[in-house]
Amino acid sequence: MNSVLIAAAALISFGITALLGKWMIPFLHRINFGQTIRSEGPAWHKKKSGTPIMGGLMFIIGSIVAVAICVPLYFDQSGESPSVMLMNVKIVGGMLMACGFGAIGFLDDYIKAVKKRNLGLNVRQKLVLQFLVAAAYLYSLYRFGAGSRMLVPFAGSVDWGIWYWVICLLGIVGMVNAVNFTDGIDGLNASVTFFVSLTFLTIAGFLRLTPVGIFAAAAAGGCLGFLIWNFNPAKVFMGDTGSLFLGGIVCALGFALNLPILILLAGIVYLAEILSVVLQVLYFKATHGKRLFKMSPIHHHFELCGWSEVKICAVFSIVTVIFGAVSVLLAVFGL
Repeated sequence: MNSVLIAAAALISFGITALLGKWMIPFLHRINFGQTIRSEGPAWHKKKSGTPIMGGLMFIIGSIVAVAICVPLYFDQSGESPSVMLMNVKIVGGMLMACGFGAIGFLDDYIKAVKKRNLGLNVRQKLVLQFLVAAAYLYSLYRFGAGSRMLVPFAGSVDWGIWYWVICLLGIVGMVNAVNFTDGIDGLNASVTFFVSLTFLTIAGFLRLTPVGIFAAAAAGGCLGFLIWNFNPAKVFMGDTGSLFLGGIVCALGFALNLPILILLAGIVYLAEILSVVLQVLYFKATHGKRLFKMSPIHHHFELCGWSEVKICAVFSIVTVIFGAVSVLLAVFGL
């Protein structure tokens, strides 16, 4: 029954996301919610100007419906009481956190679409809202009994004290923005997040955490359904609406497994993306105008080196699969 529910979550999320594209993409065209391309970006990206944004709403809806159907069914057939389970709080709270980040992205995308410029909310506005969402999620975990202990491969359960909450707050906001930076070429973010979700789905299976498996399967199905419309050449972009939501999902899955430290390993591509931006800025300032990369985030560097968007998606996905496999091994044999 558990495997059936996990498969059902993936199929429901995939089906809803894929079908929504047939209605939502023409609708976004009609209301002129199109992407404005950065002038400093690769010249060939200008042909993408006008491609609808906010497509992330497709997999947001698909994921929510899948989880809302399959998680209650699990508790019904298992006989467990979801009202007193921290796990259920992590699932519901995690989905609410992801939706909160998605709402910030929606506001950002709406400003971009209405103002017809590439910049939406400023950095300070985004960070304040993101810290509020992350803090609310962590408070919900604390309120329902989560402690400051975290499983660390080969070290067991480690109590971080008050620093656990500080590190988690900074880590969630950082990772959500890292996932956001991974969105920039057709199919990249959805492809990478699909494999990250599969990584957490596999770990949930080994640890017998079916609700987390359903959550991960819904995320994977949504990403796959979105790729039908987003793979090169993209007919729709997920926008910050989708990328910030996916960042919240990735973080929620790591916390639901009580293995947030593995988010860094399974999400190595996200980490490389945000580090490339930080290093580019620091190097630019230190050298008074020189660049470490041809362009950041790092996927644009490879693009300017002559890699096609399809090749970048393929290579980054393979890297994610490799580090995802290592994450599974650490979760299963290193605890």
